[in-house]
Amino acid sequence: MNKGERIAKVMARAGLCSRREAETWIREGRVFVDGAVLDSPAFCVTPENRIMVDEKPLPQKAPPRLWLYYKPKGLVTSHKDELGRPTLFDALPKDLPRVISVGRLDLNSEGLILLTNDGELARHLELPSTGWVRTYRVRVHGRVDPQTLKTLKNGITVEGTHYGAIMATLERQQGDNAWLLVSLKEGKNREIRRVFEFLGWQVNRLIRTHYGPYELGTLKPGEVKAVALPLEAGRGTK
Repeated sequence: MNKGERIAKVMARAGLCSRREAETWIREGRVFVDGAVLDSPAFCVTPENRIMVDEKPLPQKAPPRLWLYYKPKGLVTSHKDELGRPTLFDALPKDLPRVISVGRLDLNSEGLILLTNDGELARHLELPSTGWVRTYRVRVHGRVDPQTLKTLKNGITVEGTHYGAIMATLERQQGDNAWLLVSLKEGKNREIRRVFEFLGWQVNRLIRTHYGPYELGTLKPGEVKAVALPLEAGRGTK
């Protein structure tokens, strides 16, 4: 007997939203199954169920696709911002289908963001277990000690939060500012900013240049480019 799949997973795979967003929408009473409002994201559905979201049928699952996007500074990586700030998704070209970001960049950071129409693929690609390295060019204010940078490969604890290995090298020192090349696998919230500020170096520019096998290349702020799916993508969409 087919017991089905959790509704949040089905909604994410349809490219409508992420699993977390699906759970929020369900709590807000926006999701109906067979005419009844749903009250639990743990509810399981089968292809026989009729699913409505915001009074519209759940879209049929489209083939997974992936895009590279150069996120400019000043955009929030969110579909809706409680403070009314401009979002990444508001700035995307109108001919792009509804997409979900793979991970985030904070308001004042810029550079490479992966976008996909498949919520399950997004979830798979952003997990640390995928093993993808994120690389950044970081400008800090202060005189940087290369030996201190080397110690970050062993991880560091800042105000009770432990951060894993960070590979960081000094590209050049220009007066009171320095450019660093920084790579990591996990990327906790504002990790780079918090670590370097803890060391006494204020981050004044942060650009993500690589995410796993993908690179920013010649993309300019606001530009989008379609790319082929990674070979392991199938594992994230089953």
